Amino acid sequence: MRSFINRQPIWSLIIFIVLAFFVWAIFAAWPPGFEDVFGKKKVFLNAFFNGITLGALYFLVASGFTLIFGLMKNVNLAHGSLYMLGGYIGYGVAVTTGWWLLSFVVAFIVVGLFGIVLQLVVFRRMEGEDLRQTLVTIGISIVLADLMLWIWGGNFYQILAPEWLSGPVKLPLVTALKSNGEAVYLTYPIVRLVIFLGAVVVGVLMWLALNRTRVGMLIRAGVDDRDMLSATGVRIQRVFVLVFAFGAGLAGIAGVVGGTFQSMAPGEDTRFLLASLVVVIVGGMGSIPGAAVGALIIGLAEQFGSVYFPTYAVVLTFLIMVVVLAFRPQGLFGRTR
Repeated sequence: MRSFINRQPIWSLIIFIVLAFFVWAIFAAWPPGFEDVFGKKKVFLNAFFNGITLGALYFLVASGFTLIFGLMKNVNLAHGSLYMLGGYIGYGVAVTTGWWLLSFVVAFIVVGLFGIVLQLVVFRRMEGEDLRQTLVTIGISIVLADLMLWIWGGNFYQILAPEWLSGPVKLPLVTALKSNGEAVYLTYPIVRLVIFLGAVVVGVLMWLALNRTRVGMLIRAGVDDRDMLSATGVRIQRVFVLVFAFGAGLAGIAGVVGGTFQSMAPGEDTRFLLASLVVVIVGGMGSIPGAAVGALIIGLAEQFGSVYFPTYAVVLTFLIMVVVLAFRPQGLFGRTR
């Protein structure tokens, strides 16, 4: 952080001003003139929390994608289909058993096993052939989308959260003041907050696993020099199969999360594949902190864009990606090679 401030003092000042504005806008009571420009504070806070919870969902999808694409150099454009498959499987388990938490476990295992099949059958035969991997996984995603449309139809499916996660919770954030001076506090769905905290826990555990464990050391060493690591006797292919399975399983978990506070329907695979690509490009390939920051930026941009200038909300997302590519092509947390 200190080196970034020394190298980019102007950008550091801009980032500090933006963060300070957001902190003030979240916790302070807005003056009347301020609401005339930005609307009601309740709308702003809802957009903010919707943005960070959407960013948590994008992170769960993109973290698996950045493991497979950024670390292992496997171009898996069927990752969005893995997300949608996990959502449908989670819906089926939740409806059949009534256990919401069990749907996460089953989706992770089933989609992870499917990821192992992909790695062994497809990617191991095409190592280093990016164009072939791209074309083949596009074909796989089309086939999977048609199969899921055949099995589940074109309806919208919503995974119901358990009763202990239903309803809103009051947050200590003032949205307005009544005429008698009494504060009005923000209420927000508790299930979204729990999912956000779960994504934070997953991100921290992934970072610790990659940077503080022997398995993480082997993964990073295999990415840098696979032949040298194999010469030491490490079965790097077995390690990569497990990493691919874990990344695919994360996409399955993200599908259950998306089906819980949004819905599952045809076309969601393309949407979340595109979101994963944008998040990884902004954050930096192979970086878990980069995926987290990129997902947060894109999630906030989408929500604030849809509230304050809905016509250009999609343009804002890609504008962020273009700016990052122009000034830092490797991404915010990507490594230069």
